[in-house]
Amino acid sequence: MFNESDPCSGLLPQADRYGLLTDLYQLTMTACYCGEGLDQRWASFELFTRRLPDHYGYTIAMGLAQAVDYLQNLRFTAADQEWLKSTGIFSHAPDRFWSLLAPLTEGESLFTGTLWAVPEGTVVFPHEPLLRIEAPLWQAQLVETYLLNTLNYQTLIATRAARLRSVVGTEVQLLEFGTRRAFSPQGALWAARAALAAGFSATSNVLAAQQLGQVPSGTMAHALVMALVALAGDEDQAFQSFHRYFPGAALLIDTYDPGAAIDRLAQRVKAGEKIPAVRLDSGDLVSLSQKVRASLPGTKVLASGDLDEGEILALQKAGAALDGYGIGTKLVTGNPFNGIYKLVDIDGIPVMKESSGKMTYPGRKQIFRRYDSAGMLHSDRLGLMAETPEPGESPLLETVIKDGKCLKLPESIQTIAPRVSQNVARLPHTLRQVHQPAPPPVQLSQALTTLIEKTRRSL
Repeated sequence: MFNESDPCSGLLPQADRYGLLTDLYQLTMTACYCGEGLDQRWASFELFTRRLPDHYGYTIAMGLAQAVDYLQNLRFTAADQEWLKSTGIFSHAPDRFWSLLAPLTEGESLFTGTLWAVPEGTVVFPHEPLLRIEAPLWQAQLVETYLLNTLNYQTLIATRAARLRSVVGTEVQLLEFGTRRAFSPQGALWAARAALAAGFSATSNVLAAQQLGQVPSGTMAHALVMALVALAGDEDQAFQSFHRYFPGAALLIDTYDPGAAIDRLAQRVKAGEKIPAVRLDSGDLVSLSQKVRASLPGTKVLASGDLDEGEILALQKAGAALDGYGIGTKLVTGNPFNGIYKLVDIDGIPVMKESSGKMTYPGRKQIFRRYDSAGMLHSDRLGLMAETPEPGESPLLETVIKDGKCLKLPESIQTIAPRVSQNVARLPHTLRQVHQPAPPPVQLSQALTTLIEKTRRSL
């Protein structure tokens, strides 16, 4: 049931199934930790990416709200336990494993640890933690799958949305049309949330709009034109019928001959009729949009059809006369944000992975950000939690959950969106450019560098 006091309510799988919403190996490792007496050892895991997708200069952290809800509602039911036992996989698991997964009363969670995270909408770079979990080893291990799922996908969508907004500027309308291309109905809701938080104007997803306090936005499909033409007359009658019920709606004019449709609409405009907006979904978007602008003064022109940042830049360069874009497939799919979740400390012992191309940095870390006198990002210093900020630096990771208790409530998209806009605006142009951005300005602190060498020697 949607909770009006929670801006993220309803954008989540059923909370009573969170326990089983994980990869099998999280549970088998938990059973092993229990058998070896390691399950309560204090562990720290960090979620970050080693590298950005090609031609990306930054990412936008997103998905924390769903991570918090998960950690606050993580539990197994008696039926979950019985089903796990029925699989036969855990026939040799120690009794302690089953006691850890014992059912809890409603409102309780298995997670008793601490969550550090950067606020949603914050720019992050490779090796910088989006979040850190500090908890008993079995808990910190168990939550990996869900945290990666929600942060990886929403960070991907938010980053692409922020890049698109940066390309088109503040006045152009960006509509999220990705529901039919998202990887699942749940993914569609999360994609809409991330896109709106990162600068999109509206979503066509009615459920997401309702749950996020927005008004949905959309146009029409070719099917309506084809059906009305076949059954009731011609294309002009189809347009008039739709405007009879939705007078401000954009007309989709490329079902047949868009040039001819523009000419006929121009005659109606000369006769005093208003055509608020049209959408072009195919054809030569440059010449067609220019023709709309010349023939239908005052009519807004929207474009759609597998568009992305590079294609929009090309349209701009070619002189397309466009007032907005409907973005679907290439917003909700595309190059993944390949976030990973790695152990960095166990019982106060820093650990690292050193395999070729997959090295990780040891220790519990903090991001120290510095801006120059003009307010633009100067550099990030990736250091250890024990370090203090240098003059002009601000730490980014904040305590969100402490000893299982939530300290900060999830933020609404109305709060996150200005943060995204400000974070991106303060990036140098060389980091924001769509093609061949500059390397991220991240430096390792001396203390972290020393710890890396010390840990490497111990290996």
